[in-house]
Amino acid sequence: MMQSTISNFPPYLSLAIWLPVLFGVLILAVGRDERAGMTRWLALAGAVVSLLATFPLVSNFDNAAHGMQFVESAPWIGRFNIFYSLGIDGLSLWFIPLTAFVTVIVIISAWEVIQQRVAQYMGSFLILSGLMIGVFCAMDGLLFYFFFEATLIPMYIIIGIWGGDNRIYASFKFFLYTFFGSLLTLVAIIYLYNAAGGSFDILEWHKLPLTMKEQTFIFIAFLAAFAVKVPMFPVHTWLPDVHVEAPTGGSAVLAAIMLKLGAYGFLRFSLPITPDASHSMAGFIITLSLIAVIYIGLVALVQKDMKKLVAYSSIAHMGFVTLGFFMFNDMSVQGGIVQMISHGFVSGAMFLCIGVLYDQMHSRQIADYGGVVNRMPKFAAFFVLFSMANAGLPATSGFVGEFMVILGAVQFNFWIGMLAATALIFGAAYSLWMVKRVVFGEVANPHVADLVDLNRREFFMLAVLAIATLYMGLYPAPFTDTMQTSVADLLKHVSVSKLP
Repeated sequence: MMQSTISNFPPYLSLAIWLPVLFGVLILAVGRDERAGMTRWLALAGAVVSLLATFPLVSNFDNAAHGMQFVESAPWIGRFNIFYSLGIDGLSLWFIPLTAFVTVIVIISAWEVIQQRVAQYMGSFLILSGLMIGVFCAMDGLLFYFFFEATLIPMYIIIGIWGGDNRIYASFKFFLYTFFGSLLTLVAIIYLYNAAGGSFDILEWHKLPLTMKEQTFIFIAFLAAFAVKVPMFPVHTWLPDVHVEAPTGGSAVLAAIMLKLGAYGFLRFSLPITPDASHSMAGFIITLSLIAVIYIGLVALVQKDMKKLVAYSSIAHMGFVTLGFFMFNDMSVQGGIVQMISHGFVSGAMFLCIGVLYDQMHSRQIADYGGVVNRMPKFAAFFVLFSMANAGLPATSGFVGEFMVILGAVQFNFWIGMLAATALIFGAAYSLWMVKRVVFGEVANPHVADLVDLNRREFFMLAVLAIATLYMGLYPAPFTDTMQTSVADLLKHVSVSKLP
């Protein structure tokens, strides 16, 4: 039996997970709609404290170290050898502050918009934030599964209560799609537990020798859950429906963090546990990713609803991530992770921009807008910047990840690189086409003439995201340096066969 070890005090990872959850529970307990102002301030304080708790992880992280850092381990269910085991490496480090940061932004975004059940809304987001951070830190297979599934519940509630007219359909679709995929994963986790002689330790699983048949089945079982979460083509259909119905904050968190849980699962489970199957299925995954990147880019072009357009663009951008992971070279895998972080900033910001317009006009249809720049110049500047970042303009964060993936793709196969690069053209096409129709031109709709420019709260929220997008685009080194060692270790591990 392993002894309980907490190698560092304070236990930073536990704080990052449980602080937002505790604040969320506190808000649910004391928050009332009669005291909505207090509830909002308490939620904001909780989110900011939770964000501050993640900073020591970044400042104390050792870029050159191999293996897991900030390790915590304590027996959880001793009878089955299940541990409360946490640790992070360069692959998961940045997602923890990103999750906490997006939560702060989302709480600011809902300040005036959410008037009913304020405490439940804010509490749900804080609990969701903690659970998502748990996914990135878990080093025990069952703990990972617990966090991975638990994230569904707050999100389901957020869509089902504060969503649009068709919210019940959207929340059910979201729940069923993601839940069915995960059941196969549970089977794979139990199989690995038995194969490892009764251990749920993910690092033990990485070393397990498995036959090709076992690896293929386990790979497909993990793919069922992770592909739906990312979402990869053809299991992507839930995402546009959910985005259209979800409230603005729900869309921002879904796009910025939740989609990353699936992609992260590939890095932590699929590649290291089943390296031979990953290599043999790589062609299949690359094909699906290229379809997502090109075909979904074309689908985005014809959308009439702004949210739908950005939802489809999210699928196309996440296609880059899965493409990068399965070409097995340093550049493409790092590019995939950078793309995940960047997409967190950019797509979150796009949904918040659409939310700002929707709060005033109550329409998401592109045709209802035009000439917004005449009434909202500050807003228009942000909207154009984020759309450019969405298209992958150099000096924005969107460019760095996509460029690295395309570089890695050209190293792997020139034609795959070529096809991936066409996606940038489609990305520019649908992003700029939306900007042209929404922001520029003459004011045709009388409702547009009544729009009011950003207030201080909205300006602050978008300005912080704009700074993050530009900083990452101009100086990506802090992000790439932390992951170099971990990516190299992962690829070294994946290149060695595990066949017995």
